Parts: sequence; structure tokens; C-alpha cells
Amino acid sequence: MTAARGRWWRPRSLRTQLLFWLVTLHLVAAALTAWFTFVAYGDLVHNALDEQMRLVADSYAGSGQSRTPRPLDGNAALVRGAFVVQIWSADGSTLRASSWPPLAVVPLQPRPGFSDAGADVPTPSRWRVFTAEPGPSADQPRVQVLQNEDYRRRRALRRALLEGLPIALLLPLALLILWLIVSAASRSLRAVARDVALQDERSPTDLSLARVPEEIAPLVQAFNHLLSRVRSAFATQRRFVQDAAHELRTPMAAIGLQIENLRAHVPAGEATERFNQLEAGVTRAQHLIEQLLSLSRQDAPGRPASREPVDIETLLRESVSQLMVLADARRVDIGFEGSIAPMVQAPAAELRSVFDNLIDNALRYAPEGGVVDVRLHQVDGHAVVDVLDNGPGIPVSSIGRVFDRFFRVPGAPAGGSGLGLAIARTAAERHGLRIELRNRDEEDDGGPGLLARVHLPPASSASAPLTPS
Repeated sequence: MTAARGRWWRPRSLRTQLLFWLVTLHLVAAALTAWFTFVAYGDLVHNALDEQMRLVADSYAGSGQSRTPRPLDGNAALVRGAFVVQIWSADGSTLRASSWPPLAVVPLQPRPGFSDAGADVPTPSRWRVFTAEPGPSADQPRVQVLQNEDYRRRRALRRALLEGLPIALLLPLALLILWLIVSAASRSLRAVARDVALQDERSPTDLSLARVPEEIAPLVQAFNHLLSRVRSAFATQRRFVQDAAHELRTPMAAIGLQIENLRAHVPAGEATERFNQLEAGVTRAQHLIEQLLSLSRQDAPGRPASREPVDIETLLRESVSQLMVLADARRVDIGFEGSIAPMVQAPAAELRSVFDNLIDNALRYAPEGGVVDVRLHQVDGHAVVDVLDNGPGIPVSSIGRVFDRFFRVPGAPAGGSGLGLAIARTAAERHGLRIELRNRDEEDDGGPGLLARVHLPPASSASAPLTPS
């Protein structure tokens, strides 16, 4: 799970990465802006208030002994940052007057100028202190001005937060704009993904670079090069299969004729049994060659075959009639039952390929004296074609692979090529049909055996019921 989702600081989603790092960048920028503002504005406030303290002290020192500081309350001194003025005796031993008496715990500083002092009024706090120079006369009072340091820090902090607030307020807007930009840019990627999903595996085509961002263009170009190599490989494979099948078709047909001519000259006994085995092998080889030719025609790119309305009921009757010879040779009872007459827009030859291969597969797996039923009816309002046999069915472990080319169920009777179901599914999917295979249940389908159900396109389910004949 961790590898699939990526690390928390580097998620797999490009959009999530951009949003994550943009949020981080904005928060860091807001924090840095607030910090720089706090430092810079703190120095500015500090210097400005120091200068005011100096002016207040000078004004009291120059007024002699007649001026008394105006009284303050604790709120003014601690919260509003008002200057606390102290008037000391010339020798600094006695506090003669103070605008806030509780701060008398801070003595007259030994050296004139600025200094810092601590006081527990009413809680431990730091105070900025300015002590004026002694006057020209020996009995002139000393003046000392104090201001709460916490007030200065609060003032600088408020200014810093106000400076960082616009960046924090712009963050949602920036995220929305980024989301829209990324969504617009990703539309081209989704279009490329749709083009890839709609590719025909038999004839893949190059992807368009018209709307692809420059950063993604190299990836799409590399994918187009890969598609070119895939097309070349498919073309080589198709040519080989088609050429091999064509080259083998004529000599195998000649061998089949020679075997028919030799049958009358084969003596009875063990020779007849071996001759029958040879004839069955040649028949299987001929069937495999025909299947390979059909497969190569399916895989060959070209203009799509013309679509025309096909009467499925008539098509199924023809398929059953043509395969009746094969059913008689295997002593299998085959029958057709139709209750509807749907029409499907598709090439008749490809629809015939679907049903012929399914019926042929059922005939091959049905036991001697068995039954194969072909039913055309509706299930839940949709037209379906069922091909049922009473053979051994398909093991659950193999039912998911029977549509693979050249796959044969272990223990299957000889004669199959492993291509019939693959050809049927390819032709079905090309025209909107879906094939479903499942083992028959004795209660529902009269099993044992196999049920091959072809779901016809939805448009074909609107059909009139047939009149029983």
C-alpha cells in the first residue's frame, strides 16, 4: 500500500503534489514574512518608543521640582504601554513621586541611559528603563521612565501577523486557481488516455500530439514508437500465420483426398484402426488450418465490414443445418428452439463465426449419443442465444482461460485446435455481443454440461415473438 500511494511528502498524484507543495510554500512564505516583519518592525517600534521615553524624561528633568507625573492605573501601564515616570531624589535613595506606585520595586538605575529590568508587578515581567542624566544643580531630582517590554512585543507581533495575513488569505484562492489550471492541463492527458483505451489491438494507431503539453510530448512520442514496433510485430505474425496456413492448406487437402482413396484398400483389423487414427489427425490438421486462416483474417487491419440487419433466428437455423452432418457423424442430437426474432446490425459472416464456433465446440465436447440445444430467447428482457451441451463441462480452474488462443482444457477430446472460442469472442466483442460460459446446474439448466450464452446488443432485444412451428 505504501509503495502504491507513494510517500506522504511525495504522493503519486501530480495534482496532489502541486497542491501539497503550494500549500507548504505559502505557509513558509507567510511564516517568513511574519518573522521578518516582527524583527524589522520590532526594531522600528523599539527605537521610536526609546526616543519617546528620552523626550518624556528630558521634559520632566527640565521642569525642575514643580512638575508631578500624572497617575496611571495598571491597565494603562501593563496593557496600553503607557510610560511610567518616576521622580527620585538627587542621590537616588528616595522615590519622591511615581505615576504608577507598584513599579517602585524598580530602583533608580546606577548609570544614565537605557537598560532593562525585571519586576514582579503583578506577575514577573520585563521593563524598558531610561534614566536621565543628573541635573546641573546638586539638589535637582533624578527622572526615570519605564515601559512594559511585553507591550512592545505584542505591538510588533500584531503588525507581523497583519503582514502575513494577506498571504494566508490568498492561499484558498491560489489553490482554486491551481486546481483549475491542473484540471485544464490534465484534460489533454485524459484525452490521450481515452485514445489509448480506444485503440484497436489489431491495428494500433499513433496518438496525436496536437493537444499534448510539451512536458508530456516525449512520453507520447515514445509510446508512438512502441506502437510502431507493435504494429510491425503484429504484421509479421499475421503474415507468418497466413502464409503458413495457405502453404499447408493445399498439401493437407491433397493428403485428405489420398486418404479417402486409400480407405477402400485398407485391410480389416489393426490396420483399419490405425488408418482411422491417421484420418482423424489429418482432419484435425485441416480444421486447425482453417481456424488459423480465420484468425489471420480477424487480426488483419482494413476497412470495417459493412453492417446490415441480420435475422438471428434465420442465421442460427442455417448454422444448425450446416453442422448437422458433423452432429450425425458424432451421433449427437442437435436441435434449435427460438421464441423471438431479433435483428442485429453486424456483418453476417462474423456473426456466423461466433455461433458456428460455439456450436462446433459443443458438438466436440458432447458425448456420443449426447444432446446439443440451441435456444434463442429473452432473459430479463434482453435477447440471448444459449448453446447447451451435456458434456463434462469445464473445470473451475480453467474456465477463465478457455478464451485464450491455443488453450485446451486438460483431458479434452482430440480434434480441437484451441482457437474456436478465441475467434468467437473476438468477433463477438467487435460487434457488441458478449459471451458468457458457465457449467450447467442440474436444477436450473438440466445439467451436467456447459452453457454458452451470447448476450445480443440491447437494440436487438426489441423483437417480436415467433409463432411456434
